[in-house]
Amino acid sequence: MDHVDPRRLIPRTNDLLALPPVREARTWLNERVIRELVRDIQDQARRGDLPPGEVEPVLLAAIAGRKATTLRPVLNATGVIVHTNLGRAPLSEAAVQAVVAASGYVDVELDLADGNRSRRGAGARAALLAACPAAEEALVVNNGAAALVLATTALAAGREVVVSRGELVEIGAGFRLTDLMESTGARLREVGTTNRTHLRDYADALGPATACVLKVHPSNFRVEGFTSAVALHELAPLARANGVPLVADLGSGLLAPDPHLPDEPDVASALAAGADVVIASGDKLLGGPQAGLLLGRKEVITRLARHPLARAVRADKLALAALEATVAGGTPPVVQSLHADDGHLRRRTDRLAGELGVPVVPHDGRVGGGGAPGFPLPGWALRLPEGLARLLRTGDPAVLPRVHDGSCLIDLRCVPAVEDDRILEAVRQALAAFEAADAGRAG
Repeated sequence: MDHVDPRRLIPRTNDLLALPPVREARTWLNERVIRELVRDIQDQARRGDLPPGEVEPVLLAAIAGRKATTLRPVLNATGVIVHTNLGRAPLSEAAVQAVVAASGYVDVELDLADGNRSRRGAGARAALLAACPAAEEALVVNNGAAALVLATTALAAGREVVVSRGELVEIGAGFRLTDLMESTGARLREVGTTNRTHLRDYADALGPATACVLKVHPSNFRVEGFTSAVALHELAPLARANGVPLVADLGSGLLAPDPHLPDEPDVASALAAGADVVIASGDKLLGGPQAGLLLGRKEVITRLARHPLARAVRADKLALAALEATVAGGTPPVVQSLHADDGHLRRRTDRLAGELGVPVVPHDGRVGGGGAPGFPLPGWALRLPEGLARLLRTGDPAVLPRVHDGSCLIDLRCVPAVEDDRILEAVRQALAAFEAADAGRAG
């Protein structure tokens, strides 16, 4: 009897593409992606890595598990609230619903009453002004760095920005505020020293070439010891007397004071102290989407909004919808985590520890995202073997723990209580895999 080449038994491409689950997958995957999956699995069978009879079930499993995006949801068990590597602030339910609603056609630049074009992002602007009455006007762009670039370009291109040397900070991924500002054509006039700057330093630097005075909150580090800095309320009269705007870059995004973070600056206080423009991020302590917020005097904000660069850095409809819902809606997750009830956190942690038979240890959470550097948020964590960290990160669901002092720590501060059982199951699976691997090595 003639031997049949197993490759002739591999299902044909057209037959696989005609399978009902594969046809249904076209509602969330395009034809190119589906055909690549088919070809890859057929190639495995041609190489002998997969029996021909397994091609169809393996393809159906691959199709069912394939999403249109490679981004994976992660349960943040680090205790760091604004985690830049996890996309910073998780959106509130109200913001999520707003994004879904805005994913179709929306009146982002249309007055439905008269059918004419309207001001873009009017709802987000109104929500910000209602939440921060000290501001006369507001402008939303796509991120905090863009807000600083727009302000520097519109106010100081070809002229000088007076700024303290102690505030020339580097933000994430190696980007430096100095590089951002100089890329706009502005010239930096540095005053003072790294650790000490006085009002007279600013006064001596102001002159005909001065376009604005910039005050930057060093949000991701602290300088302690023999230090001196000039507060906004001291700088404001000097800037006003010289006819130049005072710009305050706060970074973290608090609109009003938070007693839980007494040293963190906020927009309302900065405006009350005399700042003409205050810059903040939408996806940090505000708890919303990535956005750059500019709030302040109407005359200056209008000038920024009319600059051609404003068009290049404007926020899209999804960010505008999420921002408005964050400000006008219920308490966002970032604020909930920041103000988490200590007793409730401890009870949740103790329950999981009892189920798993692992110890609970004290653990300080952090604000993260450059906010409140060095400020601890006392809490607790499950202590697990360090070897579980990778298993948890790559499991389903993906759980990001903190690895510290040879341990894998699970902090529930940023994990919604409804996800506790998923955390429990993820840890159980990781422990089982870890113990099986240990047994295999011992054998």
